Amino acid sequence: MSSKSAPPPLPEPLGVAVADSHTHLDMQEGTVEEALARAAAVGVTTVVQVGCDIKGSQWAAETAAAHREVHAAVALHPNEAPRIVLGDPDGWSRQGVRDAGGYAALDDALAEIDRLAALDVVKAVGETGLDRFRTGPEGMAAQERSFRAHIEIAKRHGKALVIHDREAHADVLRILAEEGAPERTIFHCYSGDAEMAEVCATAGYFMSFAGNVTFKNAQPLRDALAVAPADLVLVETDAPFLTPVPYRGRPNAPYLIPVTLRAMAQVKGTDEDTLAAAIAANTARAFGY
Repeated sequence: MSSKSAPPPLPEPLGVAVADSHTHLDMQEGTVEEALARAAAVGVTTVVQVGCDIKGSQWAAETAAAHREVHAAVALHPNEAPRIVLGDPDGWSRQGVRDAGGYAALDDALAEIDRLAALDVVKAVGETGLDRFRTGPEGMAAQERSFRAHIEIAKRHGKALVIHDREAHADVLRILAEEGAPERTIFHCYSGDAEMAEVCATAGYFMSFAGNVTFKNAQPLRDALAVAPADLVLVETDAPFLTPVPYRGRPNAPYLIPVTLRAMAQVKGTDEDTLAAAIAANTARAFGY
């Protein structure tokens, strides 16, 4: 195994236990049990497993039911909605056309997300939102319909809403305002600037920061973190993606949360135990566990 594909070493354990607010265990190497054990060894004692389609959302709920350390979030990813409606994986790969189902198929899929959202082990509806990076104009109507439906499902079941916002800040904020955001709304892998962070703070939205806050070119993210209120900040891996520096490009996993949290503490000008304690409380409040 090359050094670029090898898992990074375990970091020094945190002094205060925290949660990984957004991970994809089903996309990572090894078993769930192994991932949870490595995470617990460094003070990451809770993870939120996030579904991106029907199968993944069902798996998230099943995994949360089997492991007390795991909470589930269920949704159709923004790039899944146009694939269902248009039969076009435009949102994922921009190639070809397949399995066009129309809005009836989307509504059927949303009905299954609705069913899953009622389960006690499911703490959130998401990741949902808008993605202007992968989905072209022809897919945006399907994305928006799906996003609005997820907002309604989250509110009706009293669950948190987990937002995927890629190059769509203004439209995401607009739709949240139009629909009325759930009481607990989380911007996963926060990607806005400091000005947007102030808008989110005023609205009471949680901002979850991932390993990309450590990237050299991510000063706007660090500026946003600097102004984000301490009681609205979360930390996540989005594993296996967005591995923090100095391990960028290698596989990410929940056990690498301490690397990101320590970088965040430097940005916030606080010690890691203080930040970890705040994040632990914030995550429990955000997801209601």
